[in-house]
Amino acid sequence: MTRSTVDTPVEPPAVTLDPADRRRRGRLLARLVAPRRPRRRSKTLVVLAGVWVGLVVVVALVVQWLPLADPDVGVGSPNAPLGWTREFLGLDGIGRSELSRLAYGARASLGISVMACALAVVVGALLGILTAYFGSWLTVLVDIVTNAVLAVPALLLLLAIVLALRPSVFTLTMALGLIFVPAFARLTRAHAKTQLVRDYVIAAQMMGASRLRLMFREVLPNIISPLISYMALAIPSLIVTEGSLSFLGHGIPPPTPSWGAMIAAAQPFLAQYPAPVLVPCVVLFATVLALNILGDALRVRLDVREAQL
Repeated sequence: MTRSTVDTPVEPPAVTLDPADRRRRGRLLARLVAPRRPRRRSKTLVVLAGVWVGLVVVVALVVQWLPLADPDVGVGSPNAPLGWTREFLGLDGIGRSELSRLAYGARASLGISVMACALAVVVGALLGILTAYFGSWLTVLVDIVTNAVLAVPALLLLLAIVLALRPSVFTLTMALGLIFVPAFARLTRAHAKTQLVRDYVIAAQMMGASRLRLMFREVLPNIISPLISYMALAIPSLIVTEGSLSFLGHGIPPPTPSWGAMIAAAQPFLAQYPAPVLVPCVVLFATVLALNILGDALRVRLDVREAQL
């Protein structure tokens, strides 16, 4: 009688990987495990946007020294078309240089937007840090005011402020800055609260640092990055808002040129003479688009730097 044999499982031979396969698998695993970084803009697109914004800024700064015609004086026949002349962008409805008015309008639009954004950052950051540190009744009061401002459409609130006060560059700047104060205040408070529980703040507090030092020497420098990122995205919105007010006739008072006022003045003659409307529209669109591209690229770079820290 023969003994039945039981089949024993045979172990498969060990698979050995060469160093190249190990490195390849290691890189693949690192890609799957590592956090995904924000998608970056094309370098060419960012460079083109930077060149355009730089050109607009330089023109706005040195416009009074450029060989341009007086923006308030007619230099030719009304609604002259585009051509290969000195006024290659044409003339408006009363014969004024479109090129000159665009250059002076860049100074007005960029200047008001930057000043309004700076005002919103200063006031919003101050309110945000104070509410994050003290809390209690101050937070409730600031929340009530910011919610009231955010509850009203921005354009309607701006129109109400400008109509109630005398129209001027100062009034327009203050009104535009007021609209963005709640956003900067909430952004600052959210980041300041996360910093107040960090070890370096607790250590400074235990060493006897004053409240002012904790807020403005310890916390504020560490929340500058998100504020800068939001500033880069807020300035294009301010330019569009200022252009909308000028288009409605309640923006920069004449005779100061403004892109929105140029579009509004030429709009009734759009069918017969489209150039005086399309030229400032294209310049406004290109400037806002370029600023948004640069702001997005700056935000991605700052987010990646914070993630690495």
